[in-house]
Amino acid sequence: MNPEQIYPRKGKNNTESVYLKSVITDPSIIVGDFTFYNDFVNDPRDFEKNNVLYHYPLCNNERLVIGKYCSIACGAKFMFTGGNHTMKSISTYPFPIFPDEWGLDEWKCGQAWDNHGDIIIGNDVWIGYEAVIMQGVTIGDGAIIGTRALVTKDVPPYTIVGGSPAKVIRKRFDDETIKKLLEIKWWNWPSDKVKDNLQNIMNGVISE
Repeated sequence: MNPEQIYPRKGKNNTESVYLKSVITDPSIIVGDFTFYNDFVNDPRDFEKNNVLYHYPLCNNERLVIGKYCSIACGAKFMFTGGNHTMKSISTYPFPIFPDEWGLDEWKCGQAWDNHGDIIIGNDVWIGYEAVIMQGVTIGDGAIIGTRALVTKDVPPYTIVGGSPAKVIRKRFDDETIKKLLEIKWWNWPSDKVKDNLQNIMNGVISE
């Protein structure tokens, strides 16, 4: 149990999955322990380049925050403000990102977009194949994002969503169980305690 290593699995051909925390270099992308990304198309170590799109933190002061023990499937994308041109002005054309051409201050490039803020992913979230998470969205702990879902609104904890745009399919557990899980916050336990309680966690037995 070492969240600092790059590859969670041992062996020659087990390089499709990485612990994201170990490969991220951008300080505006914050990832918790044991969260992994799987990619069977591209090198998963290139997550920052291939999966976090239109992310210009110097202009827009926006972050991607991902909690602990998340599972992110191949091709999932996090779409930031830069991919959504402003609708406040007469034109949607992003003049400020071409400052030399139009005689503008390059540090005002953020005016080219409507900034909807950070993307926040809770703990123990499963994001399915080629799902797209839009800027400003918060996904609660324990949620599941379906394959190729387009998530444009916040997702409550322990809720399954799917479709384009994503809609609630159902809750994973009843309200009382969700309340207990959010109180326990097992993902904050020391990894040794998680290991000791794996059978309960894997079999749906709530234990403190």
